[in-house]
Amino acid sequence: MNPKPILVVVGSSNTDLVVSVTQIPAPGQTVLGGALQTIPGGKGANQAVAAARLGGGVRFVARLGDDAYGALAREGFAREGLDTRFVFATPGVASGVALIAVDEKTGENSIVVAPGANACLSADDIALAAARAAFDGAAAVLVSLEIPDDAVFAAVEAGHARGIPVILNPAPARPLPAELLQKVTILTPNQSELTLLGGSEALLRAGVATLVTTLGAEGARLEQLGEVPQTFAAPAVTAVDTVAAGDCFTGALAVELAQGASLPDAIRFACAAAALKVTRPGAQPGLPYRAEVVARYNAPNA
Repeated sequence: MNPKPILVVVGSSNTDLVVSVTQIPAPGQTVLGGALQTIPGGKGANQAVAAARLGGGVRFVARLGDDAYGALAREGFAREGLDTRFVFATPGVASGVALIAVDEKTGENSIVVAPGANACLSADDIALAAARAAFDGAAAVLVSLEIPDDAVFAAVEAGHARGIPVILNPAPARPLPAELLQKVTILTPNQSELTLLGGSEALLRAGVATLVTTLGAEGARLEQLGEVPQTFAAPAVTAVDTVAAGDCFTGALAVELAQGASLPDAIRFACAAAALKVTRPGAQPGLPYRAEVVARYNAPNA
């Protein structure tokens, strides 16, 4: 049996406070929801758990507060088999929390994040993780934007300088300099993030090597400068909860590429994994295992 490819995930960890609603409230509107659920989440943690469940050996670089939510998160990471040597404690600071409303009819969501300890992750933390061999032997580095810019830039540079493919999930979207984009191997925005970042053509001309845009129920689109765009369909499902679908996609994409799959096959597998995720409630609890994806969709690269 081949050893698991090592992936370094740099990002956030949140506790999701989730309420199902009959409709997402408009500004100034109050709606009654269902029971409050407390679920582990955060873009970085979701991607880390997704990658681990789908066959990756994951080293997670993050910050937690010294509170009950942080302790629960660390316990959860251990259960999922994550390497937590680079999950740093932040005394006197609360762990990150996300307030999530989920439309019970469509599965669509609205999210507000209180970053807490995530806002303390720094370039110095990335340097410390690197000094402790976090990036040694890694097949990919995954980074998202629920952490400060200096940590994002340091993580991207750490991967790029070592010749490790860097996958950047630009969520929540904010302007990114060309000098950063030029060091990213694959950028994975959703449609709204793509618009906020200026669109496909602008990103490709700024130096993004490969752009893989998630399209929700329609699948994903692959774009590279000078190449004809390709669209990959997602399996048809009834969505229950779309929270962490993009994180599942990114984690799956990274694992498949690290295992030697072609980019098109990796995208197909990622679409299948994300489709299975949205049929289940919860961020991390709903993330699928590799055998489930293969069994349900006869996905490539089993």
